Amino acid sequence: MSVRISEYLVDVPIFADLDDRERVAIEKFMFFNRIVAGDFVFREGDKGDFVCFVASGVLEVTKTNHQGQVVVIATLGKGSSLGEMSLIDKLSRSASVKARTAVSLVVLTRKGFDMVLKMHPDMGIKILRGIASLLSINLRKTSERLAEFMPPLA
Repeated sequence: MSVRISEYLVDVPIFADLDDRERVAIEKFMFFNRIVAGDFVFREGDKGDFVCFVASGVLEVTKTNHQGQVVVIATLGKGSSLGEMSLIDKLSRSASVKARTAVSLVVLTRKGFDMVLKMHPDMGIKILRGIASLLSINLRKTSERLAEFMPPLA
C-alpha cells in the first residue's frame, strides 16, 4: 500500500494550519519526485517555478560566495521545504540544492498553487501564511548570523 501525499504534509510547517480534509484536497495538485544521491534538485540561477517538501532523505543547500567558492548554507531533511520563495517572487533560484542521499520530494508547481488559490482560496491563504511565517523565521536566523560578522558600533 502506498503512502498518500497528504500524510507527508503533516510534517511540513507550511501546512500546519490545514486540517486532514484540506491536506487531502491539496494533494491532487502535487506529485512525488525521486532524486538520486548526487543529483541536483535545482541550481542557483535556475528558473523558480515549484516548491518541494522533503518526504525522505537529506539535501544540501549551497551558494556561491563573492569569491566564487561554493559553501553549504543548510542541510535539509524530512519535513523541510525548499524553493518556497519562488511561489512568491517568481525570481531565479537563490541557491543550489543537491541530494546528499536518495531523496523523495513532494512537489507543488506554481501552476498547481495558482489552481489551489483559485479553487480553494481559504486553503491558499493558510498556505501563504505558512510560507510568510517560514520566510520570516529564516530572515530572523539570517539577521542573527549576519550580526555575528558585523563590527560593533563605536
